[in-house]
Amino acid sequence: MSTRRGGARQRILDAAARRFYADGVAATGIDVITAEAGVAKMSLYNNFASKSALVEAYLDARHGEWLGLYRARAEAATTPAERLLAVFDAYIDHADAAYEHGFRGCGLLNAAAELPRDAPGRQAVRRHKEEVERLLCDELSLLTDATRAGELAEHLSFLLEGSMARAGLEGDAGRLIGARRIAAELISDL
Repeated sequence: MSTRRGGARQRILDAAARRFYADGVAATGIDVITAEAGVAKMSLYNNFASKSALVEAYLDARHGEWLGLYRARAEAATTPAERLLAVFDAYIDHADAAYEHGFRGCGLLNAAAELPRDAPGRQAVRRHKEEVERLLCDELSLLTDATRAGELAEHLSFLLEGSMARAGLEGDAGRLIGARRIAAELISDL
């Protein structure tokens, strides 16, 4: 029985991820998710206390998905600079993934934009973005002093977020590739 529940939970989460990313959180109703997942509405509520809880699970899964992309890239890197650029590479990989209606930018920020200011989901997105900046800072701290590393991490984080927003508008990774090139130039003298 727990295997069936776990399977239903994952199908629900997968369906929610597709619909939330393609159509938005507010525009995606529970009926759409359960129909796409092939489960009864009660199955959704047996696995998630509310739509809000489902949104939080979706955001956590997106964060985990990005971390997986980053870790794969970072493991292949041999220097701090390469590991820092792996952050950009993971975002490029994210943009290059096949999406039902094309690439629409950062799924986390897209969802956060639809959530009320105090929603737990917005805090999950904030934690993700802070972790990305912390990863940048950790690698930069191996290349320069702590103060400069913190400043550069913030600048690179802004560069990354801005390029992600533009890539989402343009529907491809071009702006992220440009941002990676700029980041490589910025750290080349460290």
